[in-house]
Amino acid sequence: MKPIAPTYFKSFRQLAIEMLLFIFILLPFSTIAQDEGAATDEEEVSLISPSLQFISTQKNDKSIDLKANMSAKVNGNFMKLAYLKVTFYQVKDEDEKELGFSITDKAGKSIFNIKAEELTPDKEGQINLKAVFAGNKAMESVEEELSIKRALLDITPVKEDSLLSVQVKLADLSSGEEKPVVDATIGIFVKRLFRPLKIGEGTTDENGEATIEIPNNLPGNDKGDITLIARLDEDEFFGNLEASAVEKWGVPVSETIQAQPRALWSKNPPIWMLVTFIILMTVVWGHYIVIIFELFRLRKEEPKAQTNATNL
Repeated sequence: MKPIAPTYFKSFRQLAIEMLLFIFILLPFSTIAQDEGAATDEEEVSLISPSLQFISTQKNDKSIDLKANMSAKVNGNFMKLAYLKVTFYQVKDEDEKELGFSITDKAGKSIFNIKAEELTPDKEGQINLKAVFAGNKAMESVEEELSIKRALLDITPVKEDSLLSVQVKLADLSSGEEKPVVDATIGIFVKRLFRPLKIGEGTTDENGEATIEIPNNLPGNDKGDITLIARLDEDEFFGNLEASAVEKWGVPVSETIQAQPRALWSKNPPIWMLVTFIILMTVVWGHYIVIIFELFRLRKEEPKAQTNATNL
């Protein structure tokens, strides 16, 4: 047999070394790719943590508005969470009674109204409520609880000659009987397009009553109606309470669009101002036109250099 040439051993050894180097080079890249894939999976698994604000408002028709506000911080920006289902419960001892649900609007807010007869206070006269968002594929679940005592806020408009006022009365109903609430600050508002306008406030006396004067020059609708709102905000025991009444105490304001007279502050200025403005602009731009015309005329009348046969 012929001995294998040393060149074959050298080429085989060189090929083996190159393959080992190629494997060692690819190994870190595959590890990095696996780490990036795992990080991507973790990012996909991470869910948004929403925030749920839950309040209640007791109204003078003895119903309660349960209000939920859903929002979340995504990429450093706060977002209103729309079209989410929020379920409301009453919690008594260890039992939970489902009251109903509502869907958040574009502003992330939802309101669910419930009659007082559907709620049962506990031994301490409190009503324990809970709002729950069950979560979905992109968001975690969240829930909030609150406890309130039943109370009633009543508003009575009073008109004596040219003096307008409202009498408010606040009573505690948690014991089954009406008990006056003393030293509570009641705010009086008038309904407006975007949010109620505060026009006064009063503090309840030993009978749970207060009297607040109302201005007689408030703008109303085309019939002069205004909606007066009495409100107790964020009380430690009763939460929020609200009562409203409609009276013809406003100045009638028509909602129809009417042509306004010509005036300096309107879109239609007086005729004399338009005529003056047109004359002034005509004089100013007329001077510019004359100057430009004269420049072109002078350019045409500029003497030309004479040429003769010797210059050709």
